[in-house]
Amino acid sequence: MNKNWRVLILGGLLWLSSLTAWAQTDSLLQQANRLLSYKAYGRAIEAYSELLNEYDTKLTNTQRFAIQSGLASAYQQVGDTQKAERFFREAAANSAEESPQQILEFAQTLVKNGKLQEGQKQYERYLQVKAKQPERAMPTGPVAGTRKDAVRYRLEYLDLNSQGEEFSPAFYQDGLVYVAGKKGGATIETTGSGGGSGYLDLFYAPNRNNLKVASIINADGSVSKAPDTRSKTQYVVGQDNYSRPTANDSRTVPNFYEGINISEGLGYQDQSVDPAKQFSKTLNTKYHEGPATFSRDGSRIIFTRNNYNNGRASKSTTGVNKLKLYTATQQNGSWMNIEELPFNNDEYSVGHPTLSRDEQYLYFASDMPGGSGGTDLYVSRYQNGRWGRPVNLGPTINTRGNELFPFVDDNGNLYFSSDGRKGLGALDVFFATLSDAVTVQAVEHLDAPINSEQDDFGFITDASRQGGYFSSNRRNGNDDIYRFVRESSLFGCRDLTIRLYDTNSEQPLDSVTVLIKSRGEGRPDRTLVSDANGFMRICLEGNNAFTFQASRDGYINSTVGFTTTSLTDDQPSRLEIGLIKPTVVMDTIATDNAINAGPLTQSRISGVVMSARDRKPIDGVTVRLRNECDRSLREYVTGPDGRYTFNVVEGCDYTLVASKPAFGTNTNRIKRLPKKTKPKEVSADLRMLSVGDVVTIDNIYYDLDRFSLRADAARELDKVVATMRKYPSLIIEIRSHTDSRGEAEHNKALSLQRAKAVANYLVSKGISRRRMSTLGMGESQLVNNCTDGVICTDAEHQRNRRTEFRVVEIK
Repeated sequence: MNKNWRVLILGGLLWLSSLTAWAQTDSLLQQANRLLSYKAYGRAIEAYSELLNEYDTKLTNTQRFAIQSGLASAYQQVGDTQKAERFFREAAANSAEESPQQILEFAQTLVKNGKLQEGQKQYERYLQVKAKQPERAMPTGPVAGTRKDAVRYRLEYLDLNSQGEEFSPAFYQDGLVYVAGKKGGATIETTGSGGGSGYLDLFYAPNRNNLKVASIINADGSVSKAPDTRSKTQYVVGQDNYSRPTANDSRTVPNFYEGINISEGLGYQDQSVDPAKQFSKTLNTKYHEGPATFSRDGSRIIFTRNNYNNGRASKSTTGVNKLKLYTATQQNGSWMNIEELPFNNDEYSVGHPTLSRDEQYLYFASDMPGGSGGTDLYVSRYQNGRWGRPVNLGPTINTRGNELFPFVDDNGNLYFSSDGRKGLGALDVFFATLSDAVTVQAVEHLDAPINSEQDDFGFITDASRQGGYFSSNRRNGNDDIYRFVRESSLFGCRDLTIRLYDTNSEQPLDSVTVLIKSRGEGRPDRTLVSDANGFMRICLEGNNAFTFQASRDGYINSTVGFTTTSLTDDQPSRLEIGLIKPTVVMDTIATDNAINAGPLTQSRISGVVMSARDRKPIDGVTVRLRNECDRSLREYVTGPDGRYTFNVVEGCDYTLVASKPAFGTNTNRIKRLPKKTKPKEVSADLRMLSVGDVVTIDNIYYDLDRFSLRADAARELDKVVATMRKYPSLIIEIRSHTDSRGEAEHNKALSLQRAKAVANYLVSKGISRRRMSTLGMGESQLVNNCTDGVICTDAEHQRNRRTEFRVVEIK
């Protein structure tokens, strides 16, 4: 059979458009944006680049700006800051209305490329633009009070701990800045020893990926030895030597913050520490230093220190040297320009700073007058180049006890420690959701083993609490630093966003009814309706399987499966469901083009029945037309010209069925003609599949040496689903092909896996597995000359990595 398969037009709206979404600029841009949102940065770069290379002269300024912005963000995420800077500049040249987030990313990129002054100018521009924006919406991410089961964590006791005290780590560049010291007194005291005592300094572990683990505390409480070797590259759950793989292996905290972030705790203790690990001689003095927080680009620090500056210490009226917050900037590798924050006071202490992601809000602990108890948490907003008056976070979070060690993650959620709430020990870690950066929505206690019977504090993590670090004195009474990895979901349910769309126009569909069925016992069915933008949202139970049955008038019902089993991250999931119209697209034609001569006195439908393979007319086809108003049925048998014609009544829907032995029965829905209109003739040509027909579907491609379906294949496969529903007696053979690279036997096995992946997708859409078989063709039928030894481009090789469907039987 000829290897250069032609795409067959299968009749009706199903094959109306011979160009796919990837051939259209707006659709390709939409797909590229979607890949970027899914964090598929490499594929997003390919899609954006394709747009620039192939559609450059056809792009509008708005499209060009969107492409350049997407490329800049994608390159920044993969660490290519030079290209990121280039596209940030090009995007800025095409539009004067960049988003504050884009300006901030540009500033960060410039700093990473060593252009500090220009980066500072962009950051100041970001603050100006940000100030004009409305208040922030309620942050997303973990929501207190929605979880049912206890969250499982694995703890790692780090080798950097000593017989002294180490506590309150903070993300800084690729490492951790933490506090260390010996036993002594503290100005901000707690009922426990948490945060301790003594004169403290800041210390720095430059690469947190390489921190050795002394022992492991498993989620069940058992203790095991650390492995002898540790990965020196990327810390990935499921790819290290001691964590089991999961269905959602993803990066944990060691690489979560692009190398820079926030938070420290406060307590006072000391140890014998290698001076080479000291963070900064210009910051560390003979008094307490730490904890601290950093700007995201690492150029600014806000840190805690005793009331000591410019070589002079000051005391309160009662003779106590209180704590204050100071800021400094990095210049040529040294911390310079140390200044006090404006709300410091000799009569009370302020400390434990943490910055919000946008660096507009500073949270800290203080025992200033007017609080609820010992120490409270406060927030100050940065406005007009100055930190504003502190605002108490209120009684929802502050108690009569001590609230200390605040930390804000990238979603604006607040973690802190308190001894004034019911917990497991003196100081426990709590989690709070905030709205507008100030209002506390709810407070939640973190599960063991994060919290223990001793003091637990100085907690830092990523936006989804996938992993992080904290400090505790649970071991021998000393403050030590632990790393944690979450091994279960945060919630009893999982957020899912569903998008409903028309597979041909790719436009969103509103008013689509989706029946959600759970396979778990005792789970009631639920029904949702899509909004004006085609979206619906639901929170699904964990460790369960679901089916979604989507229906809308004028469309074929679509069924999709989804499972929350083995999902261990808490990023919202997304599912797209496409619906296909079964109706024939009919063009009204002039009366003088009618099949039958003479004046048109009554509306009629007519057309030609032809082979889908070669477009030749088929005789002997029985065409039946059923009136859906009165259920009357009429029949017509085609002659050698394949033509048929029926008179129709305005105001009634009709069903048109064409059948012949050895051909697939073709069924179409005919929309009603409006009543009281002039007689019209409607053309509806029908194409029929026969045994042996081969259909090549565009864009069902695979990545090199992979058999999993790419995101761009789903919409093309939905057309196959529609065909299988349109021809209910059709049995097909799914034939998958590879390119010539690699061993022939390996390619044959790989292609079989690919064919099975397609079959699994069709089954998930409700097509019976008995109606399909799979065949791996390997590299045996290439569509071009890219054989072994021939140099070809990646695009030429990809043409061979395709899937075809062959009609093998029609019952």
